[in-house]
Amino acid sequence: MDADQIREEIVRMARKAHQAALKMSHVSSAIKDRALLRMAEAIETHADQIMAVNEKDLRHAKEKGLSRAMIDRLAFNPERIKGMGAALRDIAGQEDPVGRIDRMWRRPNGLEIGRMRVPIGVIGIIYESRPNVTSDAAGLCLKAGNCSLLRGGSEAIHSNLLIGEIMEGVAREEGLPDGVVQVIPITDRKAINEMIRLYEYIDLIIPRGGEGLIRAVRENALVPVVAHYKGICHVYVDQFADLHMAEEICFNAKVQRPGVCNAMETLLVHKAIADGFLPRMAARFKEAGVELRGCPETLRFVPEAKPATEADWSEEYLDLILSIKVVKDAQEAIEHINHYGSHHSDAIVTGDYQLARDFLKQVDSSAVYVNASTRFTDGGEFGLGAEIGISTQKLHARGPMGAEDLTTIKYIIFGEGQIRT
Repeated sequence: MDADQIREEIVRMARKAHQAALKMSHVSSAIKDRALLRMAEAIETHADQIMAVNEKDLRHAKEKGLSRAMIDRLAFNPERIKGMGAALRDIAGQEDPVGRIDRMWRRPNGLEIGRMRVPIGVIGIIYESRPNVTSDAAGLCLKAGNCSLLRGGSEAIHSNLLIGEIMEGVAREEGLPDGVVQVIPITDRKAINEMIRLYEYIDLIIPRGGEGLIRAVRENALVPVVAHYKGICHVYVDQFADLHMAEEICFNAKVQRPGVCNAMETLLVHKAIADGFLPRMAARFKEAGVELRGCPETLRFVPEAKPATEADWSEEYLDLILSIKVVKDAQEAIEHINHYGSHHSDAIVTGDYQLARDFLKQVDSSAVYVNASTRFTDGGEFGLGAEIGISTQKLHARGPMGAEDLTTIKYIIFGEGQIRT
């Protein structure tokens, strides 16, 4: 396709979604939930077909030399397909945010004024690698009465298109408006450039992916953007920590699935426990194949680690690589997190209750943990059913975004003939 053809196709799809959104805003909860449940069943029924096309994507990814972490994010197996179905069922089982009245108040003139939750409209999602985002994002948008226009990465094009086709088929059978779920079949990045400028038809853009993608979307979009920025996540092990607990949390945060945005990238350790904690922790990381990069103090206790550079403290590795820094106290840890972090997910391991409270207040991130792994920053784990992204900004949503975060408000006013004088 040339540039004109790409623009024509994106405009056509966006206009179709815009027209569908006007109808979706008043579709009943029962119809939406029935569609979601049937979509879950259809995805599981087509598991073999999904894995077959996913294998095609995996072959191409390996031929392109994509990293091990990227390939892990791309890969499907029966468990992950079941996870997609489970997420859709969880979404269906949640309270419908649309139509909910947050509060009502009466003015001295007798007017009753309230705030009602309503769909945003058309949501464009731009994402890379993980094809399960297709079903999660489309399902959450549908629950909140929105239409989704999905543009996944070229590395997952076959998987994304099939999942979208399955969900679109169910939507048609359930009588939902044509255009409620659409996957853009164009891998050329010009499609993204067109999407992010179509403010006439698209109400919100949510980009998920690498730093370059997020930055390009934010700098060039005419449509409002909620950014899922990179995840430079920290765990700080305090001098009052239960060291066995700390070891388990740190290992899980780094190793359980290193290629995701809520994996730990930097470990901070209080100087008072570094000599006892770091050698044992480093040995366990080494056994798991983790490459360690440390500050000069860390190298005293872990001589096999590589010297960390200034760039390491702000690097999202998305791989079995970890930077380590020894700090003098919790305040230095907090300052390091706020300076180098990405406002995603950060944790403290400590037995000091007051220190934990200070950490919660002072760390400027969308999710802050006490004595738990950062790996829980996820829509499903937070009880949101799934997530459309993790917002690392402060407007209009922050942290894992569920169905409620895909709504906005409108004011409703009840009167008895009042006029303004």
